[in-house]
Amino acid sequence: MQAAPSFLTRSGIARFALFAFAALSPFFAADAARADFRVCNGTQNLVGVAIGYRAKDGWITEGWWQVPATTCATLIEGELQSRYYYLYAEDAARGGRWTGDIQMCVAENEFKITGVRDCYARGYQRMGFKEYDTGRQGSWMVQLSDTPGTQESPN
Repeated sequence: MQAAPSFLTRSGIARFALFAFAALSPFFAADAARADFRVCNGTQNLVGVAIGYRAKDGWITEGWWQVPATTCATLIEGELQSRYYYLYAEDAARGGRWTGDIQMCVAENEFKITGVRDCYARGYQRMGFKEYDTGRQGSWMVQLSDTPGTQESPN
């Protein structure tokens, strides 16, 4: 009787499986490193966050993400489609704000608003959002902190 080829033996199968895993793991790892736009709350308080961006249908603002102290939230899942994103955030406990010069519409409760003009006439509020130039990176992260100079970086 002829011996089974080495790759069919128990140790051969284990070696083959290990080799296959090692060869294919970079493909799975790349998939696991999801692209997204994330906000991390480096404060000790709950922070409400809204985001604005340009879409096919025009300007969109969305909110509110409730980001607990020292945690992160994904605001946009998947590869970023725009170069510029806009962020507004409020500290729920102390009333602090992360703002900018770009005026966009927000609502008191959860919202998704198309358009940035005539906010008050349409029953919304208007807030100043900060612009983030992602440079067309696939991912981006903003770190909110109590100190001036909010940090931003590719994810």
